[in-house]
Amino acid sequence: MKPQRHREEIWLALEIGNSRLHWALFIGETLYSAWDSDYLPESVIQHLAECQTLNDLLEKIFPQGESLTNTLPLCPLFVASVVPSQTAIWQTYPNTHVITLDQVPLKGVYPTLGIDRALALWGAGKTWGFPMLVIDAGTALTFTAADANQCLVGGAILPGLGLQFATLGQKTGQLPLVEVQNIASLPPRFALNTTEAIQSGVIYTILAGIKDFIEAWLQLFPDGKIAIKGGDRTLLINYLQTLYPEIAARLIVEPNLIFWGMREIVKLLSVIPKEA
Repeated sequence: MKPQRHREEIWLALEIGNSRLHWALFIGETLYSAWDSDYLPESVIQHLAECQTLNDLLEKIFPQGESLTNTLPLCPLFVASVVPSQTAIWQTYPNTHVITLDQVPLKGVYPTLGIDRALALWGAGKTWGFPMLVIDAGTALTFTAADANQCLVGGAILPGLGLQFATLGQKTGQLPLVEVQNIASLPPRFALNTTEAIQSGVIYTILAGIKDFIEAWLQLFPDGKIAIKGGDRTLLINYLQTLYPEIAARLIVEPNLIFWGMREIVKLLSVIPKEA
Protein backbone atom coordinates (compact mmCIF):
# COMPACT_ATOMS: atom_id res chain seq x y z
CA MET A 1 0.00 0.00 0.00
CA LYS A 2 1.44 3.35 -1.00
CA PRO A 3 1.82 5.91 1.78
CA GLN A 4 -0.72 8.72 1.67
CA ARG A 5 0.66 12.08 0.63
CA HIS A 6 0.34 14.76 3.32
CA ARG A 7 -2.68 16.94 2.67
CA GLU A 8 -0.66 20.11 3.34
CA GLU A 9 2.04 19.52 0.72
CA ILE A 10 1.92 22.74 -1.26
CA TRP A 11 3.55 23.44 -4.61
CA LEU A 12 3.32 25.90 -7.46
CA ALA A 13 3.06 25.04 -11.16
CA LEU A 14 4.07 27.51 -13.85
CA GLU A 15 3.46 26.96 -17.55
CA ILE A 16 5.38 29.49 -19.62
CA GLY A 17 3.41 29.82 -22.82
CA ASN A 18 4.11 31.71 -26.02
CA SER A 19 2.05 34.70 -24.91
CA ARG A 20 1.46 34.52 -21.13
CA LEU A 21 2.30 32.83 -17.85
CA HIS A 22 -0.17 30.23 -16.58
CA TRP A 23 -0.10 29.49 -12.84
CA ALA A 24 -1.56 26.87 -10.53
CA LEU A 25 -1.35 26.42 -6.77
CA PHE A 26 -1.70 22.83 -5.60
CA ILE A 27 -2.34 21.52 -2.11
CA GLY A 28 -1.21 17.93 -2.48
CA GLU A 29 -2.95 16.63 -5.60
CA THR A 30 -5.79 19.17 -5.33
CA LEU A 31 -5.79 22.23 -7.56
CA TYR A 32 -6.45 25.13 -5.19
CA SER A 33 -6.39 27.93 -7.76
CA ALA A 34 -5.33 28.60 -11.36
CA TRP A 35 -4.76 31.96 -13.03
CA ASP A 36 -2.90 33.71 -15.85
CA SER A 37 -0.55 36.68 -15.85
CA ASP A 38 1.58 38.62 -18.28
CA TYR A 39 5.30 37.90 -18.54
CA LEU A 40 7.22 39.42 -15.63
CA PRO A 41 10.42 41.45 -16.09
CA GLU A 42 13.62 39.79 -14.95
CA SER A 43 14.03 42.37 -12.18
CA VAL A 44 10.64 41.43 -10.74
CA ILE A 45 11.45 37.71 -10.86
CA GLN A 46 14.70 38.35 -9.02
CA HIS A 47 12.69 40.23 -6.40
CA LEU A 48 10.31 37.27 -6.08
CA ALA A 49 13.31 35.06 -5.31
CA GLU A 50 13.90 37.18 -2.22
CA CYS A 51 10.44 36.46 -0.77
CA GLN A 52 10.65 34.79 2.64
CA THR A 53 7.24 33.07 2.69
CA LEU A 54 4.74 31.67 0.22
CA ASN A 55 2.31 34.37 1.32
CA ASP A 56 4.80 37.10 0.31
CA LEU A 57 5.19 35.49 -3.09
CA LEU A 58 1.47 35.01 -3.69
CA GLU A 59 0.75 38.64 -2.85
CA LYS A 60 2.80 39.56 -5.92
CA ILE A 61 1.54 36.94 -8.39
CA PHE A 62 -1.92 35.90 -7.14
CA PRO A 63 -5.09 37.50 -8.58
CA GLN A 64 -6.44 40.31 -6.45
CA GLY A 65 -8.67 39.16 -3.63
CA GLU A 66 -7.03 35.73 -3.32
CA SER A 67 -5.01 34.89 -0.24
CA LEU A 68 -3.94 32.10 2.07
CA THR A 69 -4.86 32.47 5.74
CA ASN A 70 -1.84 30.64 7.16
CA THR A 71 1.75 31.84 6.90
CA LEU A 72 3.57 29.17 4.92
CA PRO A 73 7.20 28.65 3.86
CA LEU A 74 8.23 28.94 0.24
CA CYS A 75 7.23 25.86 -1.72
CA PRO A 76 8.70 24.12 -4.79
CA LEU A 77 8.03 25.69 -8.18
CA PHE A 78 7.59 23.31 -11.13
CA VAL A 79 8.09 24.91 -14.52
CA ALA A 80 7.04 23.72 -17.97
CA SER A 81 8.19 26.13 -20.63
CA VAL A 82 8.21 26.55 -24.41
CA VAL A 83 10.21 29.79 -24.15
CA PRO A 84 13.89 29.04 -23.31
CA SER A 85 14.75 32.66 -22.46
CA GLN A 86 11.97 32.73 -19.86
CA THR A 87 12.99 29.33 -18.49
CA ALA A 88 16.47 30.65 -17.74
CA ILE A 89 15.08 33.67 -15.88
CA TRP A 90 12.75 31.62 -13.69
CA GLN A 91 15.56 29.29 -12.66
CA THR A 92 16.80 32.10 -10.41
CA TYR A 93 13.81 31.37 -8.16
CA PRO A 94 14.82 29.00 -5.33
CA ASN A 95 13.64 25.37 -5.38
CA THR A 96 12.74 25.41 -9.09
CA HIS A 97 12.21 22.14 -10.97
CA VAL A 98 12.03 22.38 -14.78
CA ILE A 99 10.00 19.50 -16.18
CA THR A 100 11.60 18.04 -19.30
CA LEU A 101 10.27 15.81 -22.07
CA ASP A 102 12.18 12.75 -20.86
CA GLN A 103 10.22 12.88 -17.59
CA VAL A 104 6.87 12.42 -19.37
CA PRO A 105 6.12 8.68 -19.65
CA LEU A 106 4.61 8.91 -23.15
CA LYS A 107 6.10 6.32 -25.49
CA GLY A 108 7.42 7.07 -28.96
CA VAL A 109 7.96 10.81 -28.52
CA TYR A 110 10.35 12.67 -30.82
CA PRO A 111 13.02 14.99 -29.34
CA THR A 112 11.45 18.29 -30.41
CA LEU A 113 7.91 17.56 -29.22
CA GLY A 114 6.82 20.58 -27.17
CA ILE A 115 6.68 19.94 -23.42
CA ASP A 116 3.30 21.71 -23.32
CA ARG A 117 1.83 19.28 -25.85
CA ALA A 118 3.30 16.25 -24.10
CA LEU A 119 2.06 17.30 -20.65
CA ALA A 120 -1.43 18.21 -21.85
CA LEU A 121 -1.74 14.85 -23.63
CA TRP A 122 -0.43 12.95 -20.62
CA GLY A 123 -2.71 14.83 -18.24
CA ALA A 124 -5.78 14.25 -20.41
CA GLY A 125 -5.01 10.58 -20.97
CA LYS A 126 -4.36 9.89 -17.29
CA THR A 127 -7.58 11.69 -16.34
CA TRP A 128 -10.03 10.37 -18.94
CA GLY A 129 -8.18 7.43 -20.47
CA PHE A 130 -6.38 6.63 -23.72
CA PRO A 131 -6.66 6.77 -26.75
CA MET A 132 -6.69 10.56 -26.41
CA LEU A 133 -6.53 13.48 -28.83
CA VAL A 134 -5.78 16.91 -27.36
CA ILE A 135 -6.59 20.11 -29.24
CA ASP A 136 -4.82 23.19 -27.89
CA ALA A 137 -6.47 26.38 -29.15
CA GLY A 138 -3.74 28.82 -28.11
CA THR A 139 -1.32 31.05 -29.99
CA ALA A 140 -0.74 27.98 -32.14
CA LEU A 141 -3.54 25.51 -32.78
CA THR A 142 -2.16 22.04 -32.15
CA PHE A 143 -3.40 18.47 -32.35
CA THR A 144 -1.57 15.81 -30.31
CA ALA A 145 -2.68 12.20 -29.92
CA ALA A 146 -1.73 8.94 -28.22
CA ASP A 147 -3.12 5.42 -28.59
CA ALA A 148 -4.39 2.96 -25.98
CA ASN A 149 -0.80 1.93 -25.19
CA GLN A 150 0.08 5.54 -24.27
CA CYS A 151 2.23 5.76 -27.40
CA LEU A 152 2.37 8.99 -29.39
CA VAL A 153 0.35 8.73 -32.61
CA GLY A 154 1.45 12.18 -33.76
CA GLY A 155 -0.19 15.50 -34.42
CA ALA A 156 -0.14 18.80 -36.25
CA ILE A 157 0.57 22.50 -35.69
CA LEU A 158 -0.91 25.54 -37.42
CA PRO A 159 -1.32 29.24 -36.55
CA GLY A 160 -4.16 29.88 -34.12
CA LEU A 161 -7.03 32.30 -34.68
CA GLY A 162 -5.29 35.37 -33.31
CA LEU A 163 -2.02 34.64 -35.09
CA GLN A 164 -3.76 34.24 -38.45
CA PHE A 165 -5.63 37.52 -38.05
CA ALA A 166 -2.48 39.31 -36.85
CA THR A 167 -0.40 38.00 -39.76
CA LEU A 168 -2.91 39.25 -42.34
CA GLY A 169 -3.06 42.64 -40.62
CA GLN A 170 0.71 43.02 -40.30
CA LYS A 171 2.03 41.41 -43.48
CA THR A 172 -0.29 42.97 -46.04
CA GLY A 173 -0.53 46.51 -47.29
CA GLN A 174 -4.25 47.19 -47.08
CA LEU A 175 -5.94 44.51 -44.97
CA PRO A 176 -7.15 45.63 -41.53
CA LEU A 177 -6.14 44.04 -38.22
CA VAL A 178 -9.04 41.91 -36.95
CA GLU A 179 -9.40 41.29 -33.21
CA VAL A 180 -10.51 37.78 -32.18
CA GLN A 181 -12.49 38.91 -29.17
CA ASN A 182 -14.79 41.01 -31.35
CA ILE A 183 -16.20 37.95 -33.17
CA ALA A 184 -18.72 36.45 -30.74
CA SER A 185 -20.78 34.65 -33.41
CA LEU A 186 -20.03 33.11 -36.79
CA PRO A 187 -19.53 35.68 -39.56
CA PRO A 188 -21.25 35.38 -42.95
CA ARG A 189 -19.51 32.70 -44.98
CA PHE A 190 -19.66 34.79 -48.18
CA ALA A 191 -18.82 38.26 -46.93
CA LEU A 192 -19.51 41.62 -48.55
CA ASN A 193 -16.83 43.65 -46.76
CA THR A 194 -13.10 43.15 -46.11
CA THR A 195 -13.24 42.66 -42.34
CA GLU A 196 -15.92 39.98 -42.53
CA ALA A 197 -14.13 38.37 -45.48
CA ILE A 198 -11.04 37.93 -43.26
CA GLN A 199 -13.20 36.61 -40.43
CA SER A 200 -14.88 34.14 -42.76
CA GLY A 201 -11.68 32.91 -44.35
CA VAL A 202 -9.86 32.28 -41.10
CA ILE A 203 -12.72 30.96 -38.97
CA TYR A 204 -14.39 28.61 -41.46
CA THR A 205 -11.13 27.06 -42.60
CA ILE A 206 -9.98 26.51 -39.00
CA LEU A 207 -13.33 24.91 -38.13
CA ALA A 208 -13.17 22.72 -41.23
CA GLY A 209 -9.64 21.69 -40.24
CA ILE A 210 -10.70 20.81 -36.69
CA LYS A 211 -13.63 18.79 -38.03
CA ASP A 212 -11.37 16.96 -40.48
CA PHE A 213 -8.79 16.05 -37.83
CA ILE A 214 -11.47 14.84 -35.41
CA GLU A 215 -13.12 12.69 -38.10
CA ALA A 216 -9.74 11.20 -39.05
CA TRP A 217 -9.03 10.50 -35.37
CA LEU A 218 -12.35 8.74 -34.88
CA GLN A 219 -11.73 6.61 -37.97
CA LEU A 220 -8.49 5.43 -36.37
CA PHE A 221 -9.92 5.14 -32.85
CA PRO A 222 -13.75 5.03 -32.83
CA ASP A 223 -13.75 5.01 -29.01
CA GLY A 224 -11.01 7.63 -28.73
CA LYS A 225 -11.54 10.66 -26.55
CA ILE A 226 -10.99 14.30 -27.49
CA ALA A 227 -10.08 17.11 -25.09
CA ILE A 228 -9.68 20.81 -25.86
CA LYS A 229 -7.83 23.57 -24.01
CA GLY A 230 -6.33 26.97 -24.79
CA GLY A 231 -7.41 30.59 -24.73
CA ASP A 232 -9.59 30.34 -27.87
CA ARG A 233 -11.34 27.15 -26.75
CA THR A 234 -14.64 28.82 -25.74
CA LEU A 235 -14.90 30.77 -28.98
CA LEU A 236 -14.15 27.70 -31.11
CA ILE A 237 -16.56 25.52 -29.16
CA ASN A 238 -19.33 28.08 -29.65
CA TYR A 239 -18.63 28.09 -33.40
CA LEU A 240 -18.54 24.28 -33.52
CA GLN A 241 -21.82 24.01 -31.63
CA THR A 242 -23.44 26.16 -34.31
CA LEU A 243 -21.81 24.55 -37.34
CA TYR A 244 -20.97 20.98 -36.27
CA PRO A 245 -22.93 20.23 -33.07
CA GLU A 246 -22.15 16.50 -33.23
CA ILE A 247 -18.43 17.32 -33.15
CA ALA A 248 -18.80 19.82 -30.30
CA ALA A 249 -20.71 17.26 -28.21
CA ARG A 250 -17.70 14.91 -28.19
CA LEU A 251 -15.26 17.44 -26.77
CA ILE A 252 -14.01 17.36 -23.18
CA VAL A 253 -13.40 20.99 -22.27
CA GLU A 254 -10.61 21.42 -19.72
CA PRO A 255 -8.35 24.50 -19.59
CA ASN A 256 -6.02 22.94 -16.98
CA LEU A 257 -4.80 19.90 -18.94
CA ILE A 258 -1.14 20.86 -18.63
CA PHE A 259 -1.52 21.19 -14.86
CA TRP A 260 -3.05 17.70 -14.72
CA GLY A 261 0.02 16.49 -16.61
CA MET A 262 2.37 18.34 -14.29
CA ARG A 263 0.59 16.83 -11.28
CA GLU A 264 1.23 13.34 -12.67
CA ILE A 265 4.93 14.12 -13.12
CA VAL A 266 5.25 15.60 -9.63
CA LYS A 267 3.72 12.40 -8.22
CA LEU A 268 6.32 10.37 -10.10
CA LEU A 269 9.22 12.58 -9.04
CA SER A 270 8.21 12.54 -5.35
CA VAL A 271 10.17 15.71 -4.62
CA ILE A 272 7.54 17.49 -2.51
CA PRO A 273 8.86 17.62 1.07
CA LYS A 274 6.47 16.16 3.62
CA GLU A 275 5.64 18.06 6.79
CA ALA A 276 6.12 16.40 10.12
